[in-house]
Amino acid sequence: MEKFYVTTPIYYVNDVPHIGHAYTTVAADIVARFNRLLGRKVFFLTGTDEHGQKVQKAAEERGLSPKEHADKMVLNFKALWQKLNISNDAFIRTTDTEHKRVVQEILQRLYDKGEIVKRPYQGWYCTPDERFWTEKELVEGRCPECGRPVEQIEEENYFFLMSKYQDKLIKHIEEHPDYILPETRRNEVLGFLRSRPLGDLCISRPKKRLSWGIPLPFDEDYVTYVWFDALVNYYSATKYLAPEKETLQWWPAEHHIVGKDILTTHAVYWSTMLMALEMPLPGNIFAHGWWTVEGRKMSKSLGNVVDPEDVINRYGVDAFRYFLFREVPFGLDGDFSEKAIIGRINSDLANDLGNLLNRTMSMLHRYMDAVVPEPAETEEEAKALAEQILGKLKEHLSKLAFQKALDEIWRLIDYLNKYIDTNQPWRLAKEPQSRGRLSTVLYTCLEGLRFIGLYIFPFMPETGEKIYSALGYRVLEGRLDELAKWGHLRHGIKLTKPEPLFPRITQTEKKQDPPIQDKEKTLETSQKLIGIEEFARVELKVAKVIDAERIKGSKKLIRLVVDVGEKRQIVAGIGTAYTPEELVGKSVVVVTNLKPAKLMGVDSQGMLLAAGDGENIVVISPEKDIPVGTRVK
Repeated sequence: MEKFYVTTPIYYVNDVPHIGHAYTTVAADIVARFNRLLGRKVFFLTGTDEHGQKVQKAAEERGLSPKEHADKMVLNFKALWQKLNISNDAFIRTTDTEHKRVVQEILQRLYDKGEIVKRPYQGWYCTPDERFWTEKELVEGRCPECGRPVEQIEEENYFFLMSKYQDKLIKHIEEHPDYILPETRRNEVLGFLRSRPLGDLCISRPKKRLSWGIPLPFDEDYVTYVWFDALVNYYSATKYLAPEKETLQWWPAEHHIVGKDILTTHAVYWSTMLMALEMPLPGNIFAHGWWTVEGRKMSKSLGNVVDPEDVINRYGVDAFRYFLFREVPFGLDGDFSEKAIIGRINSDLANDLGNLLNRTMSMLHRYMDAVVPEPAETEEEAKALAEQILGKLKEHLSKLAFQKALDEIWRLIDYLNKYIDTNQPWRLAKEPQSRGRLSTVLYTCLEGLRFIGLYIFPFMPETGEKIYSALGYRVLEGRLDELAKWGHLRHGIKLTKPEPLFPRITQTEKKQDPPIQDKEKTLETSQKLIGIEEFARVELKVAKVIDAERIKGSKKLIRLVVDVGEKRQIVAGIGTAYTPEELVGKSVVVVTNLKPAKLMGVDSQGMLLAAGDGENIVVISPEKDIPVGTRVK
């Protein structure tokens, strides 16, 4: 059976989990879930990095041993992964006895091969990054990575002869275009390797300076450099944590998913270590971007670090997962804001997806007594679109193009919403001779929703399960290649009406009233008052909506065809409050002598009167039936 192995970085236990940690881990979770649905054997690994000088120092400050400190901090990550619905198969800790044994075995192998040598070294050391730098690499005398002060250290250490593999690594990257993604990161690594000689890597620290680490098997006076120890986790886990490790060869990993700040250690250090060990390299190292907050870098001093748990508590886990991967292409930097996530929830999740399920199930209950009908025919266009998306998802997710994959799923959601508007089941229900057509339309919507639940599950597991449950299935199970075939939905079963998937979020802004003594002045100056003659020029007439549809590419705009004694086309921004079918047949009031305008490329020959703001919009309608074309006075 085909295997699939994906990893996150192992996270430093001195960090409190933030949006960056969540981003990487949810990305790995999405591809792990998708590949399980494809029937592959999956190993999804995450964990924590627990050795090094920073951990030792933090533990001393807390009056704990380094292991006690790590034991407490690791709980933060495990709790967040549970809240994020992460389906990892294993959680590795670099303090695991089995991991330490594998690290020492690898060190001994490299030492025996002559790939590790001892030599004196003098250089500039950054304690926070636990890394040596040359004089030339410093930026204004400071660490080029974190910008903090460095100290000069002279001591004997062990070095991995990384420089031997510079040309070999360049060749591998050139011959395997997908080895480092996205392409901008690949070019960065190649630029780095081509522009300067690659040095050797110091892989030890004297115990007299740092005792918290894995002892070198060939010299007990030294411990292993934290990065050498950490990178080995991807291999060591396959030896003692992987499922079916006795029968499946898990190494190499298909994907290492990392943040762009640790790309060099993975693309250069880890790759050359594997070359020296004569082991296969991973299929891909993907370095994603960072998240800013309303355009500013996250910083504890600014107090703008995004706490994923807080976001989940307010907006829900699936909405948070969706936002992370729909907002920006994976690989680029993203910007988090309350306005942006609320916008995604209201527009994409509530208006598009949630409304599709709600209106479909409402019509099923109203017109079919909640029983799934047998279709009179197969809608070939809907069938082809739904089935073809699977191939697109395989293509996009193989390269971690999450946004493109979600775009494909939303193509089906948008298609079905428009399909309802076009076929107007509420009209078919009034025509006894159209019963068969009504059955086809409703079945098509329900079966399309089944595909959506299936495809969206890796991104939003709870939502996928809710959709499947609404369609009468106990759980979502089976292989995608079998389930993504049109016609699986059983007809004749009675369904219950589900709760709304994503209720809209309303934000109310408190506006301070002006002082009482200034109110009269404010009224005069803030409102542009007009005379009765100017108002009399506005021609208002009663109209009836005879057709309505959403304008492609807009969440707000709806194209209306109204009868005001003659047919007119009007574009109205009421799409967040009304669906097109709610408007058809409705009496409204329109401005008929307004100069024509184009909105989203569509001609508008008037204006619809409505009251409200944002989503709280109400269309103005006459209280009693009045003939169309009647002038409003």
